[in-house]
Amino acid sequence: MSRTAPQIICSPEDRQSLKRLAASRTEPKQTVERARIILGCLEGKRVQDIAHQCHTRPNTVIKWRQRFVQGGLAGLNDARRPGAKRVYGADFRYRVLAVLEQPPPSGQACWDGPAVAAKLNGSVHAVWRVLRKEGICLQRQRSWCVSTDKEFAAKAADIVGLYLNPPENALVISVDEKPSIQALERATGYVETDNSKIVRGCKSTYKRQGTLNLFAALQVATGEIQASTTTLKRREEFLQFMDQVVAETPASRQLHVVLDNYCTHKKCDAWLADHPSVHFHFTPTSASWLNQIEIGFGIMSRKALRGASFKNVTELRQAIEAFIAAYNPKAKPFKWRKREVKGSQLRNTIINLCK
Repeated sequence: MSRTAPQIICSPEDRQSLKRLAASRTEPKQTVERARIILGCLEGKRVQDIAHQCHTRPNTVIKWRQRFVQGGLAGLNDARRPGAKRVYGADFRYRVLAVLEQPPPSGQACWDGPAVAAKLNGSVHAVWRVLRKEGICLQRQRSWCVSTDKEFAAKAADIVGLYLNPPENALVISVDEKPSIQALERATGYVETDNSKIVRGCKSTYKRQGTLNLFAALQVATGEIQASTTTLKRREEFLQFMDQVVAETPASRQLHVVLDNYCTHKKCDAWLADHPSVHFHFTPTSASWLNQIEIGFGIMSRKALRGASFKNVTELRQAIEAFIAAYNPKAKPFKWRKREVKGSQLRNTIINLCK
C-alpha cells in the first residue's frame, strides 16, 4: 500500500515562492523539481504519486519533504559540500611569486610555466592558475624609456605648451626624418590558413631595391603633413627641406619647430640667423615621443609601407606621395593625451604582490 505524505504547512508567502519556482523556465532543474515535490506534499498527495509525477524516486520525495520541514525554503538549497582537500593553497601562491624573483634556470632568459612548476615540483596547471589570477604574463613584454635629461621638465613643458597653447600669429610644426626606408620587392596577396581563415600574406624572401630618406613636417594645428624624399640625410638635406617649409609659410607668421636631438638638427646657427622668424625647440634626451611627427610616421608605415611591394625606389616615392595626398584632406590635429608614466609603474610589481 502506497504511503501518504503527512500534511505539512507553510506560510502563504512561501507557497507563492514555491509556485513561482515550480513554473520557472530559468531556475535550475533541481530547484524546479524540489518546488514541485513540496507543492505535491502541501496538497496531501501520496509519496508514490508525487515521485511518479516528478519523474523521481520516493526516497527523493521523502528527503526534500524532511528538508523543507526542518529549514523551510532554505532547506531546499544544496547542502554545503567541503569537497576534496586543496592540494595547492595560499602558500603555493607565495612560493610561485617568490620563484619569479629568482634568476631563471640555466639556459633560459626568463621564467615560463613549466620552469616554475619544475622548480616547485608542482603542477604546471596550478602554476598557470596562480599566474592568471594575479594577472602575470611571463611572455608579454612592455618597454619604457626614462629620460635622463636634467632639463627634462623645462624642455617638455616648453613643447607641450606649444601644442596646447601656441603663440599668437605663429605656426607650430613637428619635424623629423625617417631614414633608410627600404624598397622591398616580394610577392603579396591573400592566403588561406589551416583553420580556413583568409589573411594577408607575403613571401618570406624579398629583394632590396634601394632606400629613401623622408623628411616630414606635421602642422600641429591641422594635422597636415608636408614631406620631401632624398637619397641622403645630411644637414644639408635637412636645411633644404626647412627652406621649402619656410617658403610655404606666410612671411608674417612666426614658425616654431619641434625637433629631436639628432646631430643633423644641431649646429644650424647660421641658417637660423638668416631666418629670424624660425625658432627651434628640442625635445629632451630620449624623449622623441614628444614629437608628434612620430605619430604621423606610424600611420604612414601601417597604411602605405607595411606589407607593400616596390619594384624600385621610384615606386616607393610614389607610394609615400600618394599617402600624403590622400591623408592631408582628411587630416585632423592630434589630441595630446600622452599617459604619464608614474614611478609606481616602474617598481617591482612581483614584490608588491607578495606584500
